[in-house]
Amino acid sequence: MRKIFVLTIILFAYFFTTPCFSQEQKRSIKTLIIDPGHGGLDPGARGSFSSEANVSLDVAMKLGKAIETEFPDIKIIYTRTTDVLPGNKPNKDAALKYRADLANESGGDLFIAIHCNSAGKAPVGWYGRRVTGYTTGTKKVKVKKKWVTKKVKVPIYETYWIENVAKGTETYVWAVNKSDAKINSVSKNNDYTGEIDSTSTIALPDPSDPAEKARMLVYGLNYFRKSLNFADFVETGFANNGRISRGVKQRNDKGIWVLQATGMPSVLVEIGFISNKEEEQYINSEQGQSEIVANILAAFRSYKQRLETKTGAASASTFFP
Repeated sequence: MRKIFVLTIILFAYFFTTPCFSQEQKRSIKTLIIDPGHGGLDPGARGSFSSEANVSLDVAMKLGKAIETEFPDIKIIYTRTTDVLPGNKPNKDAALKYRADLANESGGDLFIAIHCNSAGKAPVGWYGRRVTGYTTGTKKVKVKKKWVTKKVKVPIYETYWIENVAKGTETYVWAVNKSDAKINSVSKNNDYTGEIDSTSTIALPDPSDPAEKARMLVYGLNYFRKSLNFADFVETGFANNGRISRGVKQRNDKGIWVLQATGMPSVLVEIGFISNKEEEQYINSEQGQSEIVANILAAFRSYKQRLETKTGAASASTFFP
């Protein structure tokens, strides 16, 4: 009974104090949060010559300037603008919390995190070892207290180069319902990092806790579908422009803190695999970064237009809860 009471109070308070349920609410984006991943003491994934933190910062700053040029009325807030942990915090966990707190306290209407993916044992590739055949050798064995020489098969090994071939883009949203047919859940056995925040000690939501259950319900009602649709715009744009799109993905088994702790539609865009030789060169190049920014800007433009277009109560409720 106590859990039901707490859940009811939380939902009641939210429904009657949140602008989302006000008839005067305007469907528009006034404040945009752009979050360059990692930074400072936390370089993120490393390529052969660059780090995720630096590439993410370059792309995030260019994205912000592009949006500011086209939409000068939108306020843009960056979680960091230099190669430091956001808020100059002393560790990764503190910086992750700062990101979410900054977004929430700023009244953000949309949160975009920029990251790079990584795969395999090493950037570019690594050496493996395999058996190519056998030869005959000998070894001493003890038979009835006497040492005798015995012929044995000895494997012949060869060292070979394994290229790090994983490539493509993917965009994450915070998972509310993994049965949603439009989203691919992520296997725990992926061969790439997928921005799992696995080194973070921040506790993820406990679904048995009534307060967390209420908060996740609120997210599902107000932000999940919007996050999903913006993510769809991003990945569709990448695919239409010749990039390999690994699709829109959800995660809640291993957390991405900035997605689950931000009270607004939020996505995390993996702009490419920094561990892939070609993609590392691409995401560091002026041309590559310009194309990435143009793709995300186009997705933002489409999302904003659709958000602000009044298509009637039925279509509006289909696109946005």
